Amino acid sequence: MEYRLLGRSGLKVSAIAMGTFTFGGQGPFAMVGAQDAREARRLIDCCLHHGVNFVDTANMYSAGQAEEVLGEALAGRRDEVVISSKARMRIGDGPNDEGASRWHLIRECERSLKRLRTDHIDIYHIHEWDGSTPVEETMEALDTLIRQGKIRYSGCSNYTGWQLMKSLMASEKAGLARFVTQQIHYTLEAREAEYELLPIAVDQGIGVTVWSPLAAGLLSGKHRRDSPVAAGSRQDKGWSEPPIRDHDRLWRIVDELVDIARGHDVQAAQVALAWLLTRPAVASLIVGGRSVEQFEANFRAVTLTLSPEDLARLDAVSRPPLIYPHWHQAQFAASRFGIADRVLGECA
Repeated sequence: MEYRLLGRSGLKVSAIAMGTFTFGGQGPFAMVGAQDAREARRLIDCCLHHGVNFVDTANMYSAGQAEEVLGEALAGRRDEVVISSKARMRIGDGPNDEGASRWHLIRECERSLKRLRTDHIDIYHIHEWDGSTPVEETMEALDTLIRQGKIRYSGCSNYTGWQLMKSLMASEKAGLARFVTQQIHYTLEAREAEYELLPIAVDQGIGVTVWSPLAAGLLSGKHRRDSPVAAGSRQDKGWSEPPIRDHDRLWRIVDELVDIARGHDVQAAQVALAWLLTRPAVASLIVGGRSVEQFEANFRAVTLTLSPEDLARLDAVSRPPLIYPHWHQAQFAASRFGIADRVLGECA
């Protein structure tokens, strides 16, 4: 396993992290998985054996059951892993049962600690932007949790560029702990993060962790143009995330992944993950699985080295267009680009 520093922090996380989206299986999450503590313990054993030290969850996964299952499955091994959790999404019917207010965040953190059977959460993310709560209140609440020892680091997930920068500015202006990480959706099929979020990560020292790095399995090679919905997959059960706006482009990417994988005697999924591990600021890829075999296959991505030709082929088939103002800057400002400015050019 490879370990990478998370942004400018001193925390090292494994290049592959274990996702717990499949733990619990309550409500719509049952489409993805419904693992109990016994099954979760078996998968955790596999991940720890292969050097994984980073496990990701959230308070809203299966309405808290994912955290409960994780807490039970980690009994006696809590100190072997970095635990990441999140709060912000609606988890009840009350007026304060969602959001990034001080009231909601502190209550949800304390609830998560009980479910996880731990006295601290290593990384605590704001799961989604909350435009109704002053950003200063959100950052102060996270700083309070850090000073109380209930969390070690804070991060955000699913923010836009301006929302992330506004949060960083608010924390620095008030002398509060700043975000060290952002958890984002980023794949060969979905490269929008290269416009703003990756350049910000490079410029501000924000470590990137990636959720659903295989686009909910669409980049695994199991889904193909002639059979777009694999039997037994989450799509087969009605799961609709992430949105695919250009299906022809998706299948061209999958075709390229399968062809490159064949040349390395690996699976398409491993090529897709290995590509992500070459991207700027990416620290860890959060992968889930319903079997030990799935996890073990994904671990091979860490040791897979893609050639410059492989990378060029993948870039060519998935390259995002230069939207404004990036195309204008590419024409007239490139001679004075800094390191962060060049991220998009290197990616695109």
